[in-house]
Amino acid sequence: MLSVEGIDLYYGAAQALRGVSLTAEAGQVTTVLGRNGVGKTSLLRAIVGQQPLRSGTIRLDGRPIQGLAPYDRARAGIAFVPQGREIFPLLTVKENLETGFAPLKRRDRHVPGEIYDLFPVLKDMLHRRGGDLSGGQQQQLAIARALVTRPKLLVLDEPTEGIQPSIIKDIGRAITYLRGKGEMGIVLVEQYFEWARDLCDSYAVMDRGQVVLAGPRAGMVEADVLRWMSV
Repeated sequence: MLSVEGIDLYYGAAQALRGVSLTAEAGQVTTVLGRNGVGKTSLLRAIVGQQPLRSGTIRLDGRPIQGLAPYDRARAGIAFVPQGREIFPLLTVKENLETGFAPLKRRDRHVPGEIYDLFPVLKDMLHRRGGDLSGGQQQQLAIARALVTRPKLLVLDEPTEGIQPSIIKDIGRAITYLRGKGEMGIVLVEQYFEWARDLCDSYAVMDRGQVVLAGPRAGMVEADVLRWMSV
């Protein structure tokens, strides 16, 4: 589904990513772990097209996409849930969801019913403004908005940040359901180690802009991962 091969990324003269490689398969969750400031969000920005590469290749379904603009990557099937959610606070929940119609053909411009099955609170709040929702409800809305686009690849940046435990469980159940459908690859950046460990099929640990540890969940040595995550 997704193949990231040896990418380098700079912010001016500062190198943020150094030869990073990553894969994501349909029906699997790939978790990216690491301390703050090690390049995790820069990797996601590279995948979704928010930051240009200096070198390396990103492929979706075997097609190179590193030259595509973010909106063309959205049309190709990449959906991004950014850190901080970035919902539209003055739009209603319904209007926020409908912003996900942008990359879709006209015949597909409706909200799939399964989104309300995953996040039933949204159906009860369709006419409330996004800014009036709690942080957890806004996170559910941000994920739902991404799912409206019918993505092949769902990219999530720290979805548990600042969220109450009950909604973290709801988000975990939603990710498990989406993985189980076998249609979508999921890349998850997360600081909450136990939650991410229980969800993932494979993992990559980053430090100083590089992948320093990676593999399938079955072969994970937790002590090694936690050592790289400790401050």
